[in-house]
Amino acid sequence: MIQSGPPYKSFSLSLETPPRRLRWSDGTLSSERGSATPVRLTRILEGKPVATALIARARDRVDAGRRQGRSHPALASVHRGGATPFSVYLRQQARVAGEAGVMFTDAGLAADAGPRALAEKVGTLDADRAVHAVLVEHPLPAELDFAGALRHLRPEKDVDGVGTASLGLLVEQRPIHAPAVARGALALARHYGIELKGRRVAVVGRSATVGTPLALLMLAHGAGGDATVTVAHRGTTDLARSLRDTEVIFGCAGQPGLLNRRTVPQGASIIDVGLSTVADPARPNGVRIAGDADAPDLDGWADALSPVPGGVGPVTVAQLMLNAVDAWMLQTEPGAP
Repeated sequence: MIQSGPPYKSFSLSLETPPRRLRWSDGTLSSERGSATPVRLTRILEGKPVATALIARARDRVDAGRRQGRSHPALASVHRGGATPFSVYLRQQARVAGEAGVMFTDAGLAADAGPRALAEKVGTLDADRAVHAVLVEHPLPAELDFAGALRHLRPEKDVDGVGTASLGLLVEQRPIHAPAVARGALALARHYGIELKGRRVAVVGRSATVGTPLALLMLAHGAGGDATVTVAHRGTTDLARSLRDTEVIFGCAGQPGLLNRRTVPQGASIIDVGLSTVADPARPNGVRIAGDADAPDLDGWADALSPVPGGVGPVTVAQLMLNAVDAWMLQTEPGAP
């Protein structure tokens, strides 16, 4: 495998019983012991300290705004009724909203709701001046017309920045909001000192709600941007060749094990945004959560790796609250419509 980028910035060890993995969490290092062969120490990028910092930042802004006499920030989450994978995310939103000082409304629909009911719910929340941020569950079944529903939502309230108008503003490099998962992935990289400016970066996945917005954010001028970005996707015929010279890789494909020693250049840093369920008979429910990265295979190969779960996930929820606070501040400015 070809070594990419500048010389490896960390170090390698050759000990009689060297540590197998370096675990990095908010400046604290710990290690596990392994074989006696020389190893590259892979930093594990835990999301919890990043999420904690973002929640504290959101809470500070809420407290400052309330002291100025502003109304309370309010977020509404629109979703299908019944038990869906979004249900877990919904519970996380409610918990973190409380920590951040954001009022949270569960705006659930009936399990059999159609596109008209979804559009009407979004339109009602858009018109409600007491609601400052609206999140619509995605992905949704095609018949519910997710994009059509978001046309009833102003960009100022489109807290996840996934509506057509919001994405257009992102392309023009003047976003009001950007997807929380994309901003969360960048916040994770920034927290651990992974520089993107001027570096060769890859995004694996091109969805309109994750991969493409993430690539656009890194292409933009200024903080968090100015990277040279490659976007790989299902049509990419040789992933290893496309990633060969990249130094930082964001996995957004939702394909477990896609990123491994055969496809990832040695020494690259990997932010794993992928989220899938895979069969695991050893688990009580028969499944486990997996990212795009084959973590055991990349251990000792990658410079840094965010775990799944526990990496980008908690940061995304915290970033959503920060987006909601941004929406509130924007709509409660003196003279705001």
